[in-house]
Amino acid sequence: MTANAFAPLLERFFTQRLMAQRNVSPHTIAAYRDTFRLFLRFASERRRRPPADLAFSDLDVALVEVFLDDLEQRRGSTARSRNLRLSALRSFFHYAAYFVPEHAGRIQHILSIPAKRQERRLVGFLTRAEVDALLAAPDRQTWLGRRDHAWLRVAFQTGWRLSEMTALRRTDVTLSSGRHIRCLGKGRKERCTPLTEHTARVLRAWLDEPPPGDSDRLFPTVHGQPLSADAGQYLFAKHTAVAARTCPSLANKRVSPHVARHTAAMELLQAGAEPAVIALWLGHESIRTTQIYLDAHLALKEAALAKVQPHPGQPGRFQADDRLLQFLNGL
Repeated sequence: MTANAFAPLLERFFTQRLMAQRNVSPHTIAAYRDTFRLFLRFASERRRRPPADLAFSDLDVALVEVFLDDLEQRRGSTARSRNLRLSALRSFFHYAAYFVPEHAGRIQHILSIPAKRQERRLVGFLTRAEVDALLAAPDRQTWLGRRDHAWLRVAFQTGWRLSEMTALRRTDVTLSSGRHIRCLGKGRKERCTPLTEHTARVLRAWLDEPPPGDSDRLFPTVHGQPLSADAGQYLFAKHTAVAARTCPSLANKRVSPHVARHTAAMELLQAGAEPAVIALWLGHESIRTTQIYLDAHLALKEAALAKVQPHPGQPGRFQADDRLLQFLNGL
């Protein structure tokens, strides 16, 4: 290829590799696009040339490492976000290696950058009292309140991702025999989730209302447009603030669509559902992903502890360590 092959190869990576050959989802395209927007602006500032004029000779392992550090230090990205950006860059450079073999050494150095270890925190979820307070928060005397109430009820019952919720259409709901709701989830996997009688009643009443602008969206805006991701996040924050007046424990919690997803999984686990069923319910690629809910379920651990025969023993008496050991212990 030509000496300045970077720009056309990046375009081919998106149009041919990701869209035509792999047929990835729009969410994946958006995530990769945002990564390269950040990277190209950073590289352009460092190399003092427009992004379209950047060449492979301008890109090296040092530049990528400084970019990743900048994400964390200046932009405040977490280790998880940093690793996702690195994954997008590595995907492109894997592709590029076949077309610019003269830069194979440079590319291999970039591909050798390791992912950063990250903390694995316990998942956050809500109690039944907190969920009830949140469901009662919307003012159901208004159209927006009834939409938000139906949205929250579906989110807490299905445990679906925010992107899956905003993409729902009215035709995705079946309220006749075998009532359920279906979505096209991550990895283009379609799945159906059964509905409780109460959720079905709420959705039936909601579907009886004429949609604004003949919209086919299940949860549209007042103008009939699909809810954005930011609007979905704001919806949770707004009603959490109202619910905290009657349920003070919500005041210290940041409730989001993903917290609703965790809550649905924990309720299934507490009801005795097997991890494989929960993985199927949430659309997990692997049952190992569902392990995080077992880790967070304190009641299961307490029940296991109750079955264990404790070891006998007496508490010892404190004795001061050697002076040198005290110094080391204080480091």
